Amino acid sequence: MKKRILGTSQIEISEISLGCMSLPPNKGEAELVVAAALDYGIDYFDTADLYDKGVNEEIVGELVKKNRHDILLATKAGNRWEEGKEGWHWDASPAHLKQAVKDSLRRLQTDYIDVYQLHGGTTADNWEEIIDTFDQLKKEGLIREYGISSIRPNVFTPFLKDSGAISNMMQFNILDQRASEYFTTIQQSGASVVTRGSIAKGLLTNDWRNRLQSYMGYEKEQVQEIIAKIEHNYGDVHAAALAFNLHYETIASTVIGARTIEQLQQNMTAYEKAQQLGSISTLLEWIEPERYTEHR
Repeated sequence: MKKRILGTSQIEISEISLGCMSLPPNKGEAELVVAAALDYGIDYFDTADLYDKGVNEEIVGELVKKNRHDILLATKAGNRWEEGKEGWHWDASPAHLKQAVKDSLRRLQTDYIDVYQLHGGTTADNWEEIIDTFDQLKKEGLIREYGISSIRPNVFTPFLKDSGAISNMMQFNILDQRASEYFTTIQQSGASVVTRGSIAKGLLTNDWRNRLQSYMGYEKEQVQEIIAKIEHNYGDVHAAALAFNLHYETIASTVIGARTIEQLQQNMTAYEKAQQLGSISTLLEWIEPERYTEHR
């Protein structure tokens, strides 16, 4: 497993990370996936306090506590729920973030979080207060570094520009290249991108024929044409998808969810094959990248 530096920090993370939201809620089943991920050299585990209203953090914390100093924990905050009420609402106030980090630390059974991320954001947020809060949490040693998880340019751009954030978690894949327009800006701010949605809900895997559907701005027939061309030219759609993301130096890691060991193994086989592929940049010639039309 190769590693890359996250932004301008001292944190080095595996090129493939485990998206913990996909873990089964059953501890025994989840343990099999986490153990296999560790065996493969995956050391970056991404969760959020919102996932299953904190239960996901509890499971992750229990499963990695014996390897805590060998792995990197990333979680998120800002979406607040209340016991007994449906749904959640956005709350990026200093008071909530300070309480949320304490709650996450308890559930994760650790005394520090490696990367604490703002789980979204709006243009109405008080960025100065939010950034000051993250900086304070860092000074207190409760978090090592912080970042954001946002695909809204009018949210992540001011946050990254005016803070010491080292990462932005963004959806990015062959069929959704909108984020690439901002890669230079993100990198110049001192941050890296950590990608999610990297295999487009399974479309960008070798099982794509069974999953074929419209995606983003592409009709089903267009998706079929693009993926068939990828398969013809590279032989392995899954491997090409991972290689495509990782050929960008701004991207530090691609987060892949796995509910079963089999899914994790498929991802790791694809990752190994990805390293054997030739230049993947020719894909850029086939697809005209879309641009964000909202939240600019």
